[in-house]
Amino acid sequence: MPTIELSGKTYEVDEDGFLQELDKWSEEFAQAYAYAEDIEGTLTEEHWKLIHYLRHYYEQFGIAPMVRKVLKDNAIDMKKLYELFPTGPAKGACKLAGLSKPTGCV
Repeated sequence: MPTIELSGKTYEVDEDGFLQELDKWSEEFAQAYAYAEDIEGTLTEEHWKLIHYLRHYYEQFGIAPMVRKVLKDNAIDMKKLYELFPTGPAKGACKLAGLSKPTGCV
């Protein structure tokens, strides 16, 4: 299984870079991985709001929410979502939230 090293720690990931040991997620992991997802600088309050929303939803339902639900529940539009996570809601936001690779559209 592939691994990545962030801030001196090693994490198991799948072939697309999604964290495989979900219990190893931390805010430090998300901040360190942000650069790989084309996010420069420190994650903002808006980033954290969405990251925590995704994690909470995943903990409740065992899947990542659909994009429409993310937009509605967080009162943002698609343009803003891509400004925050340039690689997209599945590839960027879910990766930083430490979720498994979504099976459908996120």
